[in-house]
Amino acid sequence: MVPDTFICELMSWEDFAVLARNLALRIKQSRFRPDLVIAIGRGGYVPARVVCDFLLHEMLTSFKVEHWGMAAEEKPSVNVRFPLAVDIRDKTVLVIDDVTDTGKTMGVAISYLRGLRPREIRTAVLQHKISSSFRPDYFAREEKEWRWIIYPWAVHEDMVGFVGNVLTGTSLNEESIMAALMERYRLSVPLSDIRDALEDLLGMGRISRSGSLYTLNRNPAL
Repeated sequence: MVPDTFICELMSWEDFAVLARNLALRIKQSRFRPDLVIAIGRGGYVPARVVCDFLLHEMLTSFKVEHWGMAAEEKPSVNVRFPLAVDIRDKTVLVIDDVTDTGKTMGVAISYLRGLRPREIRTAVLQHKISSSFRPDYFAREEKEWRWIIYPWAVHEDMVGFVGNVLTGTSLNEESIMAALMERYRLSVPLSDIRDALEDLLGMGRISRSGSLYTLNRNPAL
C-alpha cells in the first residue's frame, strides 16, 4: 500500500539515457546474447527499445502487464492484459521493464513466460528497489530508499493523478497546487505541466473551475 504522502523522483531524458546505456553495458559484459528481447508494457517499452539500440539487437517484442495506474495508484491485482504474440519455445529471452518496485509485475510476467517454455529467461530493469520481492538479473542502479519514480515518458499521466490527489477535499489555484505538490510529494514541476494536467482533469469532468480556483468533483464523469 502506497502512503498518501511520499517522495517523488522526476527523471530527465538525459538521466534515463545514462541508465539505459549502463544497463546495456552490464548485459554486454555478461556475454548474454538473447534470441529475443521482450518489453513489459507499458513501463518497459522505451527502456527496451533504447537498450536494444545499445546492444545492436533487432528482435524486440512486448506484452502488457497491468499493475500500476497513474500517480502510484496500485491496482487490486496484477494481470497480463495483452499476451505475447510470438512463439518463444526453446528461445533465450531478455525481459525488460523500467523498475522493480514491489516485484509483482516482474513476478507475474516471468510466471506467464515460463508457461510458454523458453529455454532461458533473464530480466533487466533500469532501477531495482531493494524493497522489491523480485531481484532482476541486471539493473543499472539499486535504490535503497523507496520513492515513486516518474519517468520522462509518463510525466503528464502522473501529473494528472497527483494534481487530482492534492485537490481532494479542497479548492486551490495554480500556485497553491504547485505548493501542495512540493509539500506532499517533494515534486517540483513547471507551471505549464500543472496547467496541462488541469486541462485534462477538466476535460474528463473530474474537476471544476470557478475563477482561479479548481475543485475536485464529488461525482466525476470518469
